[in-house]
Amino acid sequence: MKRTVERVLVVSKKSAYDLYVRQHKMRRVQELLRKKDPSVERLVRADKHHRETLEEVRDALKSLKIKARFRDRSQLGAIDDFDLVLTVGGDGTLLSVSHELADTPILGINSAPLDSVGFLAGAQKGNVLERLTAIVERRTPIQRLTRMRVSVDGREVHRRVLNEVLFAHKSPAMTSRYFLTLGDVCEEHKSSGFYIGPAVGSTAAIRSAGGRVLPLRSKKLQLIVREPYSPDGSRYATERAVIEPGTKIEALNKMREGYLFIDGPRQPLALEMGQRVRFDLSPEPLCVYGIDRAKLRGA
Repeated sequence: MKRTVERVLVVSKKSAYDLYVRQHKMRRVQELLRKKDPSVERLVRADKHHRETLEEVRDALKSLKIKARFRDRSQLGAIDDFDLVLTVGGDGTLLSVSHELADTPILGINSAPLDSVGFLAGAQKGNVLERLTAIVERRTPIQRLTRMRVSVDGREVHRRVLNEVLFAHKSPAMTSRYFLTLGDVCEEHKSSGFYIGPAVGSTAAIRSAGGRVLPLRSKKLQLIVREPYSPDGSRYATERAVIEPGTKIEALNKMREGYLFIDGPRQPLALEMGQRVRFDLSPEPLCVYGIDRAKLRGA
């Protein structure tokens, strides 16, 4: 089915400079900027590039005679009745917007490539018109990226996890205690928790924790236990695993303050002791424009 692009939603982040200086007028940050402290040296450049990219997006849409609405990421609201969603920021902006999308395609635009991670971005500052034109002329294929579903005690709580879920204690300094079931194997764990996520997440926290980078087209999930602990130093049967579709993956929470951190820190979900959390493939992949082919192959 061929798509037309007539109604576009543009969702942009606020730059760190915009938040800290213009909006909140944080004296500490202002003083550090005056002193040219290295902790804030990139804020001005990133803000300048972000604002320039937003103007570039406006000009490109005007050139293509496409009607668009603009929203701030923090005031996203419901997304419906659009042919295409553009995110202007980095991967974090695309990630937050992706939770609101079923089958509407998305194009990530990295607005400050020198200072922002844009692994999933199909466009960046300087080539927005070129990439949008290719989409309008149907020269850019849509890639469907696997997402993960999470259920607690048999009730679905999220079906659009793109990166990963961290199952852990509320405090990072506390031991995470749980039973982990993978397939036919069930064992009791003590650790710093575990990450689990689809292929996109294998390029982020899961990779940093020692996991494998999977091809973005993969339908497998990956699990990494963080800092597993046993008194005698023995290893658990399941400390890391690449999981085939249909395999049972379940965690039984033993903590009074267990939490699920869904795609980062902004969506924490508290767990009660004895609750069972199940992870499987979502029936809703994310439709994305412009993913580099090498990334799709896992290169």
